[in-house]
Amino acid sequence: MIQTEYKNLMIAIEGSTCFITINRADKLNALNKSTLNELHHAITMALREESIFAIVLTGSGTKSFVAGADISEFSNYDAEEGKALASEGQSKVFDVIHNAHKPIIAAVNGYALGGGLELALACHIRVASKTAKLGLPEVSLGLIPGYGGTQRLTQLIGRGLAMEFILTGEMISADRAYELGLVNHVVAPEELMKKTNELLDTIKSKSPKAVAGAIKAINASQSNSGYETEIEEFSKRFGTDEFKEGVGAFLEKRKPDFNKK
Repeated sequence: MIQTEYKNLMIAIEGSTCFITINRADKLNALNKSTLNELHHAITMALREESIFAIVLTGSGTKSFVAGADISEFSNYDAEEGKALASEGQSKVFDVIHNAHKPIIAAVNGYALGGGLELALACHIRVASKTAKLGLPEVSLGLIPGYGGTQRLTQLIGRGLAMEFILTGEMISADRAYELGLVNHVVAPEELMKKTNELLDTIKSKSPKAVAGAIKAINASQSNSGYETEIEEFSKRFGTDEFKEGVGAFLEKRKPDFNKK
């Protein structure tokens, strides 16, 4: 059963979608330890819940998706404490999102900076409001991205552009992020959730097990085992009920129904 009451999150279940809203608008939804712990719990619970097909992450209010990490919490950390901070955040939240077997979409409704952009990068798809601003400004703090930003951004937009983006620490507009391939779609603020739900409706019409296998194979493309994982996940689909339904529907020129028993 998914818990719906958290200190820093709002949870809403609509059909088979779990909407997780980071609710610290007075702090521009900055990520502190408590919020990260709650995100870990909420996401892992949603991934375990059979009735949930997909997850949407967004921020409360209109100004910010997540404006970064809560700097006040680690301003006095030494190297070992900093290493533990990044390592724990990666394993408990960012890698959980990245490797999730269910689609996770970031609905970027405002500032996505530092750890906030890294949170969006860990998601499988990013839909941004036209008013969103994105950046990894850590170098201006004497830091570098620590929640996978150097890796996921490079994989997404390429080494040269990632170098410029991270080394300058500058913010870019949603339109520029779309040009770079950093976000999948840019829409008017009032259309953000509509577009997100439209994407999910399309994905939900497909084979759930094939969707999970595709996510796993695409993620593996970033490792040396990518091709082998793709072959393995491809072969697993054959002979399944969903495969038979999908192929049967195609041959019969009808829409497949992957939810029928």
